[in-house]
Amino acid sequence: MGILSREGIAALLASIWESPLLARALQSREDLSALLASALDNPLLTAGLLSLAPAALFAVQTFRTWRRLRHIGGPPLAGFTNLWLVRAIMGGNTHWDLAHVSAKYGALSRPLARIGPNELITSDPGMLRQMLGVRSRYQRSDWYIGMRFDPNSDNILSQRDSGLHHALRSKMSAGYTGKDIDEAEQKIDRNVTALLTLLHTKYDSTDSASAPKPFDFGRIVQYFTLDVISDLAYSEPFGCLREDRDMYGYIDAVEKNMPFIMIVTTMPKLGWVLRTGLLSRVMPSEKDELGFGRVLGICKQKAAERFGPDRKVQRDMLGSFVAHGLTQPEAESESLLQIVAGSETTATSIRATVLYAITNPRIYNKLVAEITTAAAPGNDLPTPVPDSVAKKLPYLQAVIKEGLRIWPPITGLMSKIVPPGGDSFRGVHLPEGTVVGYSAFGLSRNKEVWGEDADIFRPERWLEGTAEEIRAREAAVDLVFGHGRWSCLGKNVAYVELGKVLFEMLRHFDICVADPAKVWDSTCVGIFMQHNFWLIATRREQMV
Repeated sequence: MGILSREGIAALLASIWESPLLARALQSREDLSALLASALDNPLLTAGLLSLAPAALFAVQTFRTWRRLRHIGGPPLAGFTNLWLVRAIMGGNTHWDLAHVSAKYGALSRPLARIGPNELITSDPGMLRQMLGVRSRYQRSDWYIGMRFDPNSDNILSQRDSGLHHALRSKMSAGYTGKDIDEAEQKIDRNVTALLTLLHTKYDSTDSASAPKPFDFGRIVQYFTLDVISDLAYSEPFGCLREDRDMYGYIDAVEKNMPFIMIVTTMPKLGWVLRTGLLSRVMPSEKDELGFGRVLGICKQKAAERFGPDRKVQRDMLGSFVAHGLTQPEAESESLLQIVAGSETTATSIRATVLYAITNPRIYNKLVAEITTAAAPGNDLPTPVPDSVAKKLPYLQAVIKEGLRIWPPITGLMSKIVPPGGDSFRGVHLPEGTVVGYSAFGLSRNKEVWGEDADIFRPERWLEGTAEEIRAREAAVDLVFGHGRWSCLGKNVAYVELGKVLFEMLRHFDICVADPAKVWDSTCVGIFMQHNFWLIATRREQMV
């Protein structure tokens, strides 16, 4: 007889009775019995109660959810709905929105703030290490479903099963460290050379004082990172620098689709809709001629070449993955992740570090002086600078670390789930099942960690203080790349790219912002989309 039976109505109303709100309204279970008896004997009252029951159940559940985290502050509506977080993503300033929430409400419930009914964020490095440590019982949340760039296949970023994630890491680590790659640094070098060639041949404004040749470094640096990661992955760059264009319309497609991808991280049930195929006609397809689908097709093609009787064997990243046991579907999925993660985040770090370095004359002159000394004629320093040399330049490395600190390239929540039994940190209780995310800009501006000048780009902070204090800062900035079992495999490649690009650009050119009143267009939805970053380059008078 279903929900309209006497038993169904009684069960429904009895579940509502468990609410603390109704328990206060009805003084005893005799009140409930009287209400049930009256309702079951009166068809109109029965229909009325039945129509109100879903709303009442929703209200009860909403109250219970709000109540369990009421001791942690946050925006007023965040305890009842995810709409605050959705608005933050769609507004394009996610990094600042989360940082401001951390600063405002974290002061009341340090080190956490509430951003959703069951969602918290932290800007405390200790809390992050507690969640991410090798022995931590925290697990990845549904947030990671949105990182399935192929809706039907997990990758190392979207995989939430800890055992499967560990197995993937063990198969892929040698490829990312470069142990299995022939001439890994030389592949990066040839793309640095391609970047310099493009600037020299097309955008050198030395002899064009009356008509300078500005270039959008926001785009060009992403051409560079796309070429580097494709070269390391497949032994062949996409060729964006050579052609000075977005070869497959990939960058435009990412800027168009990334907000929706990040909405899926906030509303994971949308990921289920994508996997059903209901939206297959509007989703990227490997048969597309341009955009995300075109890159997906290239990744699948490159992976397919490494399997079968006529498989291609090469000592590159993809070759390493296959040699260590990745299946063809896994290789396809990881190849796509490489392109997305390996190009977007590193490009952001290079852009931000260059911007902060060239817009502060004191820092710019000090950095150029160190580069000039290192590249003096008597030192016979090759171009591009070897990574071993770049790593020994203290001010260059300080600028790089400060760039990563002041402008973390990833601001997605990357949430984890509080384990069974709950947890606590600095006296704050965390009920089991609570989702805790990462406030990147909250951490980067945390004055408890960085001091009162946390909002200032000051590379000298990495060169002063005791060895223990410097190690603590380095451990904090390394959280940009995750930590423990969740640490980013591409960290070392990113550092190499940053060192080489920054050194060589300032070795060859004097760089300035074309329009100081508008340095760039920057939108953040969890990662950054940055363009119209117009720079002007003139050859150094004394090339070194």
